[in-house]
Amino acid sequence: MDPAGTDLASLTPLAGGWSGQTFLAGVAGEQSVVRIYAEPGPRGDAAHEVDAALLRLVRGLVPVAEVLEVRRADPATGMPALLVTSHLPGERGDLLLPTLDAPARAELGARLAGILADLGGMPFLRSGPFVDGDLRIGSFWPDGQDVDGLPAYVDLATPQLGWWTPDELDGLREVAVDAQALLDTVGRVCLVHSDFNPKNLLVDPRTLEVTGVLDWEFAHSGHPFTDLGNLLRFERDEDFTAAVLAAYADRRGTTPADALALARAADLWALVDLATRRSVNPVAAAADVLLREVARRRDPGAVPA
Repeated sequence: MDPAGTDLASLTPLAGGWSGQTFLAGVAGEQSVVRIYAEPGPRGDAAHEVDAALLRLVRGLVPVAEVLEVRRADPATGMPALLVTSHLPGERGDLLLPTLDAPARAELGARLAGILADLGGMPFLRSGPFVDGDLRIGSFWPDGQDVDGLPAYVDLATPQLGWWTPDELDGLREVAVDAQALLDTVGRVCLVHSDFNPKNLLVDPRTLEVTGVLDWEFAHSGHPFTDLGNLLRFERDEDFTAAVLAAYADRRGTTPADALALARAADLWALVDLATRRSVNPVAAAADVLLREVARRRDPGAVPA
């Protein structure tokens, strides 16, 4: 038992993520969630502080857990950094959504669009990753790399797509040029969750109220349509998709068709990154399949057969 009352030996892993770092625990007689930062990630030693700062930033605007404790790593004892938060009620969205009928899927889609619209209205001055607990913004490109736009990123990733055919790579480059031109029509950046999908959402199965948005480890400042693209990446259910787009477009002052086009374009950044790591997990493998179909058909909305 550590000084805060968290029995680290009795932590129960929480399902839903790939990191294996989030656990259910008893703290002061109540259930809490403990995230253990045992391995260095993209945010380095500041990851726990960034995650805590993000939760505090959006709490009251977006349904997130309350931060109970933030603890730095202690090299002397070998104790890793910890983030302890309240435990939120609800059922994981990826488990609930397949059980809902069409009207319920549409209702949930509209609720999720409302949260996306709220995130899209939280502005930052420039894009980039958060590097510390003050949410200072750094650069996505270390070591002096200069990656100016999606076409340049595709060129950078091409050597890591060795299983792709020349025609598929040419198609991806064509799609990237058109996508970047579309993305450039939006001249602002905002808070991006960057993993906004049903797996990372908690929902009350009776009321369909969204009770929690989880796993902010990839959050950054970026394009306003990134999260919409993430949510709709593999989603082809017409009732759900139409409700998401209609509600989002109404809140953000665009049309459903334009919102979908921008969402598909914004999501290409993530698809390219995932495709280069297709062996890491099932999501990355599925992204590679989807992106290759997009490239073959020169269409960001293409669906694998």
